[in-house]
Amino acid sequence: MPTSKNSSNYYTERNNKNLAAVNLLLENSLPDFCADYFLAIDSQTSPLTRLNYAHDLKIFFHFLLARRFKSYSTPKQFTLIDLESVTNNDIEMFLAYLSHYSYQNRQHSCNDRAKARKLSSVRAMFKYFFNKGLISVDNSAKVATPKLHEKPIIRLEGEEIFNIIDVAESGSGLSPHQQAFHERSKVRDSAIIILFLGTGIRISELVGLNNEDINFGDNSFVVTRKGGGKAILYFDNDVAEALKRYIEQKQQTDLSCGPKDALFLSSQKRRITVRAVENLVQKYAKIVSPLKKISPHKLRSTYGTALYRATGDIYVVADVLGHKDVNTTRKHYAALTDDARRSVVGKVKLHHDDDD
Repeated sequence: MPTSKNSSNYYTERNNKNLAAVNLLLENSLPDFCADYFLAIDSQTSPLTRLNYAHDLKIFFHFLLARRFKSYSTPKQFTLIDLESVTNNDIEMFLAYLSHYSYQNRQHSCNDRAKARKLSSVRAMFKYFFNKGLISVDNSAKVATPKLHEKPIIRLEGEEIFNIIDVAESGSGLSPHQQAFHERSKVRDSAIIILFLGTGIRISELVGLNNEDINFGDNSFVVTRKGGGKAILYFDNDVAEALKRYIEQKQQTDLSCGPKDALFLSSQKRRITVRAVENLVQKYAKIVSPLKKISPHKLRSTYGTALYRATGDIYVVADVLGHKDVNTTRKHYAALTDDARRSVVGKVKLHHDDDD
């Protein structure tokens, strides 16, 4: 499989940035014993996953300082004896605290799904030290996971798919200020929207694309999946035409001060960021479907649903979307559930037919 040196540099830089953030948290904001835990999970997790764990644990120890260990001024003072003394009631109080809390001079609130993720981070740490025999009891195992309600699958349907592409191309419905910027970005924005809807790639995969990853010979491109693995995906002629228009326009632009490798560039001629892609998708989606909160991930769900409807093969959908577990993909069955609900309309007769 072809590899892109520059693409790997992009992901290497991103990983290094996350690793630096983890190390900073370990050095300044977490108990010293946490370093052993993060070393143990190094080979099993990505730098981004470890960074999320570190943030979750920082919030947890921040809570313990305020609740149980008021004589401590910093989490660095925590010992494993202190960790062993944390009760299941303390952790249950932590979950309640997450409903509305102050962190880094900002107010935050967690829904049940976010609480479950933070509880998972806390449990993993307790389990590690318990299994190592460094604490004699794991009270986190006694805490029930918040009940998670099935989230509705939000995606674009029918005409909405065509309309968001049309809005990205034409700028119809944008404010005068947005229109001025749109004239310069419409070819790029259209290519991004069409690429999401035509291939279902993740936003991180799109941002990491380089020019050399695209092969118009067989309409394929190389993406870097979660975990760093490479995959070759294919696209149709609509995606190909949108990419060709964008690349042709970019070749006519002075990029002497910009990156030579990145496929999608910002208006400042730098590799486009995840936030910028999120903003542009939301900008066009609000015009097409103002009641739905459409994100790049929702465009991915739109593609996954359409692909399942077309193929009826959940394993094909899982493979194309890059899901390691087919159960992650099963949420696209929700589309068929909705189809089934629609199909039964009128099946139960409430009046006699005229022929009866």
